[in-house]
Amino acid sequence: MKQIKDLKIKIFSDGANLQEMIEMNKRDFIQGMTTNPSLMKKAGIKDYKNFANEVLNEIKNKPISFEVFSDDFIEMEKQANEIASWGENVYVKIPITNTKKESSSGLINNLAKKKIKLNITAIMNIDQVKNTLSVLNIDVPSIISVFAGRVADTGHDPIPLMKNCLDLMKANPKSELLWASSRELLNIFQADEIGCHIITLTKEIISKFKLVNYDLSEYSLDTVKDFYKDAVKANFKI
Repeated sequence: MKQIKDLKIKIFSDGANLQEMIEMNKRDFIQGMTTNPSLMKKAGIKDYKNFANEVLNEIKNKPISFEVFSDDFIEMEKQANEIASWGENVYVKIPITNTKKESSSGLINNLAKKKIKLNITAIMNIDQVKNTLSVLNIDVPSIISVFAGRVADTGHDPIPLMKNCLDLMKANPKSELLWASSRELLNIFQADEIGCHIITLTKEIISKFKLVNYDLSEYSLDTVKDFYKDAVKANFKI
């Protein structure tokens, strides 16, 4: 098995805790950042713009994606224009549809014409990828975020879908495929093997890097020790 340093895929950190983002930015293998409104809510963020400015004051040289949060396309476009103005390293995340299942294609096309760097998110099928590619600006960097982890949650193998996406995206060399919603460390190696461009990882998954190529007999023993330690602490009796 390869080491993390041998992988070609770009690793982006996914989160909305400022101190964690600063910490991740110091790691050479982290090549970008993503966040979203759900992560911000979980982190207790109250002021969206202030949080973004704090992040961008610390992280200036790596791409960072901030997402619009309106459900109305006119308002989404206003938010997207504002977010794009925050920095050269900013990508604006646009959901593939709104909550009414109305396609965001028109909005994506409008923003792409303005040469705004976009990250199209919440994608889970090939038709959504085709529609996105048809409206992106081929002269401007963009990211297509396919939620491979959520696809896997439904019992479907996401790898054939991701391979199909990569084939389609050859027509737009400035667009990168992002493996989103990773569930386990193995996903990094799966994504790298098929040639996926980017993968997003939480701090929890990144913390498992130390286990790569760890001896399985030793890992088995560690597990037995953990069970024993917890049983002793619980003072179990039979």
